[in-house]
Amino acid sequence: MEGNNSNDHYDHEGSKMGMWLFIFTELLFFGGLFFVYAISRYKNETAFALAAEELNVTTGAINTIILLISSATIAMAVSAIQLKKKNITLIFLAITLILAVVFLVNKYFEWGAKIEHGIYPGSEILQQLGYGEILYFGLYFAMTGLHALHIIVGIVIILIISVKVYNEKIHAERFVQLENTGLYWHLVDIIWIFLFPLFYLIV
Repeated sequence: MEGNNSNDHYDHEGSKMGMWLFIFTELLFFGGLFFVYAISRYKNETAFALAAEELNVTTGAINTIILLISSATIAMAVSAIQLKKKNITLIFLAITLILAVVFLVNKYFEWGAKIEHGIYPGSEILQQLGYGEILYFGLYFAMTGLHALHIIVGIVIILIISVKVYNEKIHAERFVQLENTGLYWHLVDIIWIFLFPLFYLIV
């Protein structure tokens, strides 16, 4: 029994360390993109300000609120599992999933509107604009697209974790996978908190 407890503790610490290392590399990656954005904006300030007017601030704000609430719900799920409240844990995970899907739906319509108006990388309309606008929308689609990909990955992970909670493979004595999922989701939230003002608010 002591050996098993020791292994559980080791797995817990190792898993947590691995997740923090992953988060660190992700922050470095997006930090590099933010740096590219900052330099590009500095060199094309007027063009970036004009291009930003094409984005819907309300949609961006709604998605920000959605992600903030989803971060709260997944944190509540982690707390609930520690209190041995399996059903409440599953409810909070389900709410997180619904919010994530709503975020992607909003992003789908936002992207769809831009594409419908011919504003996307490589489009004829965008090519007729200046270099600054082309660069702005290139960064916009690349960075928000990568973020959306992280959302999709998060949805898959949360679904898997939910099944494990339902089957009691994740429980009050062994919940590190759920905790790591929460950390990943908070990362997704933090990235968006930076993306929102950079693309939607700074004009």
